[in-house]
Amino acid sequence: MFHSSPGHAADNPFLGEWGLAIPGGGAGWLGVQSHGNRIDAQMLWGWGSVFKLNGAHLDGDKLVLTRIQRVDSKRPDGRTAKIKLTETITVTRDGDSLKLLSVMPKAEGNGEDRAEFTGKRLPPMPPAPDLSSVKFGDPVPLFDGKSLDGWRLVETDAANGWSVHDGILANNQPQEEGKPEKNYGNLRTVAEFEDFTLHAETRLPKEGNSGIYLRGIYEVQVLDSFGKPLDSHNMGAIYSRLKPTVNAEKPAGQWQTLDITFVQRHATVVLNGIKIIDNQPVLGPTGGALWPEVDRPGPIYLQGDHTGIEYRNIVLRPVVH
Repeated sequence: MFHSSPGHAADNPFLGEWGLAIPGGGAGWLGVQSHGNRIDAQMLWGWGSVFKLNGAHLDGDKLVLTRIQRVDSKRPDGRTAKIKLTETITVTRDGDSLKLLSVMPKAEGNGEDRAEFTGKRLPPMPPAPDLSSVKFGDPVPLFDGKSLDGWRLVETDAANGWSVHDGILANNQPQEEGKPEKNYGNLRTVAEFEDFTLHAETRLPKEGNSGIYLRGIYEVQVLDSFGKPLDSHNMGAIYSRLKPTVNAEKPAGQWQTLDITFVQRHATVVLNGIKIIDNQPVLGPTGGALWPEVDRPGPIYLQGDHTGIEYRNIVLRPVVH
């Protein structure tokens, strides 16, 4: 159960949003808030969703975070059981930089795993833009309907399941029987962008799962979620951060349209002609981000490592100043 420990919140130098360069080179995020004398902390760790930390308190000039994890542990009889372990992350600050030390007991009970990583304070969230006064430039077709020109794989060591046919950009993931499973890659534009509005059409198979990443770090979920209750992991959501206000999905197998506006770190999503997210701030990156920085240009990237997916008519209009 989530709880936060008391601390001198008013004097807390860790308040705010932090981008993390986590062990192994992935992107993460830490958000720290105060509510009276209580400190609340949330984290993103590479892939997956933003999660609440189980504890957060100040210890002198350090912030101490705790996270309870369920991990597999081999029992003496050889069977595997789930056990709870508490990871402790100690955070120190030097101006707008963080140093973090994670200490996690080994599941077998013989010692601990330690990892050091770093963080940088993210710039303050700008106010919501007046979209009626924002000027967008000429349409830039990102997909020519004939080739993969202007695109490349994100991961250089992954298999490429992307191909073009009949004006459709398709991702397929065939596996060879008796051989190790192939890991298929995500596809990104070579070009990078700042603020823009983006139109894309997509067709999902049953239980299909993909995503459209803005600036390479914010995932707009593409999922067969027709008929499911509203959730921040459904079609059109900003993955685990912004939940649609209304269901607008179509069933699997039908073409669906996404019109996404991203200006001053605020997102608007129109799914199948219905506005489901209206000019809302996106506090930080989502799972699968290419880097933690929120103030740099980035590509549009399409998730291709989950299931098959089809896209067409991908057109971007950049903000002009």
